[in-house]
Amino acid sequence: MKPRKRSLLLALAVAGFFTATPYARAQEARVALLSGITGPIAGMAPAMIASMKLALDQANAAGGLSYGKLLYQEFDDGCNPQIATDAMTKAVNVFKATAAVGPGCSGALLAAANSVSIPAGLLLISSSATSPKITTLDDKNLVYRTVPSDDYQGKVLARALLARGFKKVAVAYINNDYGKGLADAFKAEFEAKGGTITQFRGHEDKKPSYRADLAELAKGGADTLVLFDYANSSGLTILKQAIENNFFKNYVGADGMRDENLIKTLGADNLKTFLVSAPVGEAGEAYNRFAEAARKAGIDPNATFAATSYDAAFLVALALEAAKGDKSKLPQALRAVATAPGEPILPGEWDKAKKLLAAGKEIDYKGASGDLEFDAAGDVPGSFALFGVAGNTFKELQKMN
Repeated sequence: MKPRKRSLLLALAVAGFFTATPYARAQEARVALLSGITGPIAGMAPAMIASMKLALDQANAAGGLSYGKLLYQEFDDGCNPQIATDAMTKAVNVFKATAAVGPGCSGALLAAANSVSIPAGLLLISSSATSPKITTLDDKNLVYRTVPSDDYQGKVLARALLARGFKKVAVAYINNDYGKGLADAFKAEFEAKGGTITQFRGHEDKKPSYRADLAELAKGGADTLVLFDYANSSGLTILKQAIENNFFKNYVGADGMRDENLIKTLGADNLKTFLVSAPVGEAGEAYNRFAEAARKAGIDPNATFAATSYDAAFLVALALEAAKGDKSKLPQALRAVATAPGEPILPGEWDKAKKLLAAGKEIDYKGASGDLEFDAAGDVPGSFALFGVAGNTFKELQKMN
């Protein structure tokens, strides 16, 4: 047994978590689901929210928590720091959340966590906030992610482009925690591996025109623009204006640009040279179980952040069961149910997990998005893929490690 796993289980056993007797203080558990229902990731949010609900609905359909009801409510964080802070305040003070999944964007998470959830002692797991700043957050062991940091994505994207022959690129990024963190990681790796970045420019959101910015970006002579932005925000405007004015021949984005609304708006014929990276689930039985359940529920299992959103919600439910609803013990419980060794628990195996926990057995959740063993900062490495446009959707071209 790993020393860390042993200490976690001992702490939980001493607290009486792995007994069949309900924890006296818990009658129910309330999970707040926060995502950018409006704002720049609005096109991705429906699949994310639906995947979170699928995980919690599966738990409820299999008997729910051993000590009470498992309730949830969705909140719009707007992918905006102030809106997210307000939403988290309502989740804590009005909904009386026991734990939260989200917020959906990095700046929104940092603001809401620092202002509300950390002071309230609320466990939070995000499925899509990717800024490297979250790794160094003084979070009191309360903030976790099922999606890898952009420090990983920026590096693997840089290596993938170099391997494909992209030796010289211009980089544009939205000037927020997501865009700047991803751009910095990409730049460091791309240049370290021999690539050249001709221009490296940040921009603000919601400008009517970015033609002057694009003209500056094109001055260095690169024929490829790497754009770290959101498809429902300035990313769409920049890409549209760049294509219309032939500023570049090739375009590359990251997960914020993997949105099918982009294809609907610009047309697949205009995106033949557009590539985009995004986190993906790892092939195997765990992903297949999630994908089957998702399709039955009308969810595209390959939608951006669908698998990570499901995993975040299912892990919250497992931690609530292990901790018998004691909010102060949730971080310990989360690490215990996600850490090897233990009986593997796959997506949807709620009844099996609950029986094992009641019997004092170890469990180890194997997620749809991968084996989610959190490091000291609450991060996971994850897996990525590079996509191209095919018809009205994105087609996976290669895995990126």
